[in-house]
Amino acid sequence: MYSKTVIVPNIRCGHCVRTIQNEVSEIEGVQRVQADEQTRQVTVEWDAPATWEQIEAKLVEINYPPAQPNVSLA
Repeated sequence: MYSKTVIVPNIRCGHCVRTIQNEVSEIEGVQRVQADEQTRQVTVEWDAPATWEQIEAKLVEINYPPAQPNVSLA
């Protein structure tokens, strides 16, 4: 099983949390989706055939894209 936690800045309320949980959990292979409106964190656990790329694409599609990590170029 795979697991990833990301920050989703667009989370504002309980409705946002339910939307994320409902939509992402529909992807075949997703085992658990936990979102928190206070920390704006989303944790997803999945197995094949789901991939992180599919999960991230779904978050973008429903207007809850994960924040991109800061990249520092020297």
